[in-house]
Amino acid sequence: METGVQARVSAGERGSTVRRAVLGAAIGNTIEWFDYATYGYLAAVIAAVFFPPGNDTAALLATFAVFAVSFVVRPIGGMVWGHFGDKVGRQRVLALTILIMSMATFAIGLIPSYASIGLVAPLLLLLCRFVQGFSASGEYAGASSFIAEYAPDGRRGLLVSMVPASTAAGLVLGASIAALLEHGLSEAALQSWGWRIPFLLGGPLGLIGLYIRLRLEDTPLFKALEREQHVSQAPVLTGIRENWRQILVAFGVICLNAVGFYMILSYMPTYLSRELGFDPVTAILATIVSVAIYVLFLPLVGVLADRVGRKPVLFAACVLFVLFTLPLFELLSLGGVAYAVLAQVLLGAILAGNDGVLAAFLTEMFPTTVRYSGFALSFNLGNAVFGGTAPFVATFLIALTGNDFAPGFYLMAAAVIAAFALLFTRETSRRPLRQE
Repeated sequence: METGVQARVSAGERGSTVRRAVLGAAIGNTIEWFDYATYGYLAAVIAAVFFPPGNDTAALLATFAVFAVSFVVRPIGGMVWGHFGDKVGRQRVLALTILIMSMATFAIGLIPSYASIGLVAPLLLLLCRFVQGFSASGEYAGASSFIAEYAPDGRRGLLVSMVPASTAAGLVLGASIAALLEHGLSEAALQSWGWRIPFLLGGPLGLIGLYIRLRLEDTPLFKALEREQHVSQAPVLTGIRENWRQILVAFGVICLNAVGFYMILSYMPTYLSRELGFDPVTAILATIVSVAIYVLFLPLVGVLADRVGRKPVLFAACVLFVLFTLPLFELLSLGGVAYAVLAQVLLGAILAGNDGVLAAFLTEMFPTTVRYSGFALSFNLGNAVFGGTAPFVATFLIALTGNDFAPGFYLMAAAVIAAFALLFTRETSRRPLRQE
């Protein structure tokens, strides 16, 4: 099927179309993940604004619990968005997810504080995070599938790596704004109104992303399915029935991405400031550098995966995490800013070794008829179990054990699980996407 579609498109025309598809999906993904990740970078402020005063650790745990609970809805959202993405098209679903995300983010910026309305404040925050989680559950899988179905077989790793790269760009944007607020405002101003700024920005940014995505066309492979009347009427059920092994294996492989992404790129500023005593602005700036290096490494990893294969790169990242996580946490604990930046840069670079190929790997595991559903279900299950809970588990483990390195052991365990799951996969690089 793919060969027939490609034959009708000239090389130059296809190249232009691929660039528009990548750019449109990536910009929208950046905006959506800026909205979603802002919460993590302002966790300490949100704890003070939305929860009772008197116990900072309890308030922070409650903040991360809300962060984690928003992931509970993600497997449900993954099934809903996967169903419609495989039935009515990738482009329509991606336009709708960014609209819902921007509305929920904007709403968070309008919620009164705990001091104003009491327990209603954290309940409204929880509701908005549920909506954000529901929207995010369709974004990563949809953007990856969208780009993969446009990409040539030999460059799919590189082009799909733009999805995690644009995700990280959203993190950099969110962290940069958080750092500016932490540096430029007093604590009272930050807790009074300053924290609302990045959330309120979600509204206009979302409208920009919506405009871009509405101008995209759906993928050649999905349009071919429609023409030939091969669109599945129940893609989620079909995907589970016919690809349950792939879903289970993908769930295990995703474990490392889920824990690593949210621990290294979202939780780390809180870890540095609360557990290791760094100034909050310094902690955020160190994370920004780490995320920036992560972004730069992702396309390089995509190119490498196109040349040597998906499995060797993914397995190497697992091994590197097992070997170097504890030494890098030791480096963080030395206390100097340079040590903190170096340790985070190296952790981010190792994480890029996993994330730069994971999205392409997942798109290649499932056939076109259920690609969105299979990817979204496995990815969101993994993130619900391992990703959304990562900041909470890290904070809890430190409080339970008194060991500041406890999050590192958790990260190593995730790498072992992912490596084991990889043993049950086959190499998928440089092959046409599965059709049936």
